[in-house]
Amino acid sequence: MTAPFPTATITGYPRIGARREQKKALESFWAGRIGAEDFARSVHTLRIGTYHRLAQLGLREDYAIPASYSHYDHVLDTALTVGLIPSVTTGTDFDLDEYFALARGTAQRSPLEMTKWFDTNYHYLVPELSDDTRFTARPQHLLSLVSEAKTAGHLVRPVLVGPLTLLALTKPAPGTPTRPLDRLAELTDVYLDIIGVLAAAGVEWVQFDEPALVADIAGTSDHELAEAAHRTYSTLASARTRPQLFVATPYGSLREGLDELAGSGIDALGVDLAAATRASDPEYANRLAAAVPQQVRLVAGVVEGRNIWADDLRTSLEVLQGLERESLSVSTSTSLLHVPYTVEQESSLPVDVASWLSFAEEKVTEVEALATAVTAGPDARVEAFNRADRARRTRAESVRVHSPEVRKRTAATAGQDGFRTDFAQRRQAQDALVIPALPTTTIGSFPQTAEVRRARADHRAGRLDDDTYAQTMRTEIDRVIELQEDLGLDLIVHGEPERNDMDQYFAENLDGFATTEHGWVQSYGSRCTRPPILFGDVSRPNPITVGWSAYTAQQTQKTVKGMLTGPVTILAWSFVRDDLPLRESADQIALALADEVADLEAAGIDVIQVDEPALRELLPLRESDRAEYLDWSVRSFRLVNAQVSPRTQIHTHLCYSEFGEIIDAINALDADVTSIEAARSRMGVLDDIADFGFERGIGPGVYDIHSPRVPTVPELVELIEAALKHVAPHQLWINPDCGLKTRSYAEVRASLANLVAARNQVVAAGIPSGARSETPAAAVGVSV
Repeated sequence: MTAPFPTATITGYPRIGARREQKKALESFWAGRIGAEDFARSVHTLRIGTYHRLAQLGLREDYAIPASYSHYDHVLDTALTVGLIPSVTTGTDFDLDEYFALARGTAQRSPLEMTKWFDTNYHYLVPELSDDTRFTARPQHLLSLVSEAKTAGHLVRPVLVGPLTLLALTKPAPGTPTRPLDRLAELTDVYLDIIGVLAAAGVEWVQFDEPALVADIAGTSDHELAEAAHRTYSTLASARTRPQLFVATPYGSLREGLDELAGSGIDALGVDLAAATRASDPEYANRLAAAVPQQVRLVAGVVEGRNIWADDLRTSLEVLQGLERESLSVSTSTSLLHVPYTVEQESSLPVDVASWLSFAEEKVTEVEALATAVTAGPDARVEAFNRADRARRTRAESVRVHSPEVRKRTAATAGQDGFRTDFAQRRQAQDALVIPALPTTTIGSFPQTAEVRRARADHRAGRLDDDTYAQTMRTEIDRVIELQEDLGLDLIVHGEPERNDMDQYFAENLDGFATTEHGWVQSYGSRCTRPPILFGDVSRPNPITVGWSAYTAQQTQKTVKGMLTGPVTILAWSFVRDDLPLRESADQIALALADEVADLEAAGIDVIQVDEPALRELLPLRESDRAEYLDWSVRSFRLVNAQVSPRTQIHTHLCYSEFGEIIDAINALDADVTSIEAARSRMGVLDDIADFGFERGIGPGVYDIHSPRVPTVPELVELIEAALKHVAPHQLWINPDCGLKTRSYAEVRASLANLVAARNQVVAAGIPSGARSETPAAAVGVSV
């Protein structure tokens, strides 16, 4: 007899550890402080501890817990498991040296390209597929996860990125004309091999994640994806020996592919039925009730997996009951990878705000409460339902949430588009900014030393007084200025030593936000962030960055660039309100930042960068929803800068984006300079820029800061020359592809020295016609 699907489950869980144990193990291994055996013991302890804790929280049924752990990235793991990326398996695990070389690069090789996972702030590694690639089943790592869990008393569910999503996220290798999805049949055969091995090992349920089925995939129609899903899962379901198949479809609603997937022979279908999805697709629950056969277990993800508000359990129970199914389980809408571990660790959150929140552990208990209530009624979990009722009521009544003054100011901007002046006028007004041809700059942050982090922590804890703290930060700024001047960079930044995170720092200084102590969420690898919590209307009580930028300008003769995080990025990297449209929150943040821009101008800062690295990140997965989003996101950016003088040069920065999809919006931002991530893609993004005919300046990143390797001068010269084939010389800026916060000073000094040397070499060799040895910054243009 096969195991039934659990009535309460989740589709994934944070893997960094409640105290970032994985991060510490990874970084110790990379630094050589521990060896492979110690690393293996550390992450083994973390995994088993996670399984035990999830069982304590209520996931006690067999296969209720997914084995969703990864050393670095789940897309990389699946790509290695199916041979999309050739690998050598060492015993029961991946070869760690090869694994981390793919993820991070080495002195001899570049890492895989990295980009955002659907519309989230998680980054995945992008596999490449060539015509020579031969898929091969390598399930040893999956088997080891299953075996260690079983030894510890847990029957866990192996998790793989589904074949359609894996190929949809894969890019063709250079010179490969074949679309990755055209090789789906070959890949499906390898998935057959893998599930056969799992079945032989006694595994009774396996999970395939297929978020591509809820998105519009470029070059592939919904109809094609739907047919491909039916073929693929019919093939897998027809295997003579296999585990039962659970297909999860997070981040939105299935549309054309629903009937095909539900009728393919799979055993369980996971769907995103959180409030946000129900609001965007009100008929989804009804379509599910009609389309999913009773023999298929419907796994209803009614508990939001991406945000941190306590679930409205009574409404969720009504949704579950409305499905009118016996074969029903309760789950989260997505993996809980996107939220922190537990509210219980937070001691500094306002008590009332904390009572409105549910992190990963609290969401597991909500899932269990709903699963019990489906059969036994809400009184069977009366404490959980009462908590949910209180959270909803007190949040709605709180005076913290609503500000009549902010609402009035925001309403007054209705109809404004944020237009400054014509770019030609601005270019002429900015002629006073004299900067060399192919000017060099950085994106903003410099390495965060242990001393700087300790000073921030001591100041926050009251162990360091304000004056001593300020002097410590000024000393670090002096160091950064001296380094930039020694290296010969043209546009100077202050290095942002005072900022723990480019998003959190602004949240700490804006009303309407709360921040956490331990609310860490994985961004990629060992990189973790603490997303702020946007709970109320936003305003700026005091200047935030002005003092640091003004101090920097006093210490150098070079032009200084002020640094702000833009409104869309602050939203994208925060847990946002679910009681107010995003566009209204964006306008509130934009107007608060506009006050900061005005104060920077008044302090004599002539260049201001308003970063929007997450502009593409929030782009809706469905094309039909994108125009509205791009309209309000572009408008909010322009509101930040609407009142600045034509003489003030506005920069922005974008990263990890499929820029061709939003090139019109990038142009509409109307920044004077825009920098973009381009190093890992080998300047591939510039085809889109050139085809569009972008007229302002552009700074395609030539130094990949997400890898510890130092790029050589010849490599950088090659990238600059590649950029010059697409961009007029008077437009081109030379910069890294992102901030330098996560790198060491040794790496940064060497890399930036090579960057400046490469620029100088290109200039000495003779820039193509159109550039001159010294060009006004406005003519140099926008660094996109």
